[in-house]
Amino acid sequence: MSESENLYARFREQFQMENRALVCEGEAFTYNDVDEITGTVASTLTDFGLTKGDLVSVIGGKSLNFLWLYLGCLRVGCIFHPLNPAYTPSEIQFFLRDAKPKLIVSSHELRSKFDGIDRKKNTEILPLDGRDGDRLFRPRSEHYRSFETVKVRGDDTAALLYSSGTTGDPKGIRLTHGNLFSNASTLKDLWEFDSSDTVLHVLPVFHVHGLFILLGPSLLSGCQIKYALAFDVKEVIAELADSTVMAGVPTYYSRLLADPTFSANCCRSVRVFISGSAPLSEKLFSRFKARTGKSVLERYGMTETGVNTSNPINGNRIAGSVGQVLPGVKLRISSINKADGGANRIGSIEVKGENVFPEYWNLPEKTSEAFTKDGWFITGDQGYLDDDEYLYISGRSKDMIISGGLNVYPKEVEKEIEQDDLVLEVAVFGVEHSDFGEAVVAAVVTTNEKELCRETLLDTLSDKLAKYKLPKAIVTLDELPRNAMGKIQKTELRKKYKDLFL
Repeated sequence: MSESENLYARFREQFQMENRALVCEGEAFTYNDVDEITGTVASTLTDFGLTKGDLVSVIGGKSLNFLWLYLGCLRVGCIFHPLNPAYTPSEIQFFLRDAKPKLIVSSHELRSKFDGIDRKKNTEILPLDGRDGDRLFRPRSEHYRSFETVKVRGDDTAALLYSSGTTGDPKGIRLTHGNLFSNASTLKDLWEFDSSDTVLHVLPVFHVHGLFILLGPSLLSGCQIKYALAFDVKEVIAELADSTVMAGVPTYYSRLLADPTFSANCCRSVRVFISGSAPLSEKLFSRFKARTGKSVLERYGMTETGVNTSNPINGNRIAGSVGQVLPGVKLRISSINKADGGANRIGSIEVKGENVFPEYWNLPEKTSEAFTKDGWFITGDQGYLDDDEYLYISGRSKDMIISGGLNVYPKEVEKEIEQDDLVLEVAVFGVEHSDFGEAVVAAVVTTNEKELCRETLLDTLSDKLAKYKLPKAIVTLDELPRNAMGKIQKTELRKKYKDLFL
């Protein structure tokens, strides 16, 4: 066991150096290669004057260099700050002003996004790719290969990621080496990762799902990672033939099912499909199992905490549930008056554990608001635990609809609408109503809009839902608005239909 609590050092303890670690676009790397390349990056960072605690902002598409830079930053003890390549210059301006990086690394195609942006005069922008990328990733000197990973404490910051900012400015989320190791170690054991696995990595890496939740247990197990630079249905189907693990967002599984060549035979070697970042509908869960014979494992987490609950590897995976609480994590359901809720009682989901972030970046008041007086993190999600301690998410607190003074949980309405054979996807949200305060609205994506009869659908719903929960309008869309991780953006729907009843 290493004396250091550096996350990379803990990864390295599990490396079998001659084993294949990574395959990307036909290029293969052993764990020894990974150690040498990241040592090179770490040495170069120190030559640029970076030391433990300095922050590195990086923006670019998924690439090997992005991964090498992440691991190199860990080795130096720098704070890794990934940015979504879809951000606009004005958004980037906010993040740079708030994070105050010592170094910026950008892909060539996104370099123009920094034009005209104010930044500290001593903050250099280095290239992430192209020939100029050799400055950071392939220096000539051989001594770079033997970098000694910097020792850190578990509470030292490893990464800074930002919330989506749907209810105000985004908040910086400080994640420590201890936070990331705790969650990765638990998931490795819970999901039974070992060195014999071949993980198909098709997720983006600017987000916790691809960067931490999948890479963490993979590197801790010393397994092989097939590192795909994008999600392509045909390529994924081909790669699944000799893969044992795949993680994705629900949209990925929906796209696989849309391809008629995708079958049980295509994924016969896969021992587990994992889903997260957005809710997996019961309909999609059932369709995937019918096609492949495999139940997708759904889990629940967020940037501030990593994964909190998971359906089991060996046991009952329940459609519509995000599973049971992870070992080492505590979870409770609190009502409005903060009294613990009982089984099947909807309330605020609160968690506590080594996986939970310590604070928001330079926002002590926001940090204080995010935790209860007795130290539980308020997730902002609502849900309930059943008699077997399986968690069901009812929705974000901000998405709850109050119609005529009564609470409507969108998930409950969505679950019933999904039962209609013509409905592919649905999002239920509330908009202002002069009489009821808020009205329930359902946006649906259908297989055939002409055949969808709203009156018939409402009649069916009236047998299953109280009248105040019934949608007062059903709108059809070609697709639902989503963010980069496939999560439905109900904020956009509320904006679009805000005048529907006014």
